[in-house]
Amino acid sequence: MASRAPVATGRLMLGFRKWYYNLCGFNKLGLLYDDTLYEDADVKEALRRLPENVSNDRTFRIKRALDLSMKQQILPKDQWTKYEEDVNYLTPYLKEVIRERKEREEWMKK
Repeated sequence: MASRAPVATGRLMLGFRKWYYNLCGFNKLGLLYDDTLYEDADVKEALRRLPENVSNDRTFRIKRALDLSMKQQILPKDQWTKYEEDVNYLTPYLKEVIRERKEREEWMKK
């Protein structure tokens, strides 16, 4: 029984993540997790580095979400973003920007 505990824990955590993802509500507006990040200087630089088609898709999702929010509506359930479909499109760019900033700060200390 002890050997099955990590598997059960992993399934439990996945279930909790899915529950929390749906509880947040941004998926009901068709947004992805990376669409909801606070736009500080690092995020703005990462957004600047996005390919044009990815940036256009992000802009469309945000405008649609703002329109739905203004109308106090949500998308039909079949159009909600599913946990499995949520792609972290901005995260690799953001990690690179943060790494470069920290490297620059370290260089300026010397």
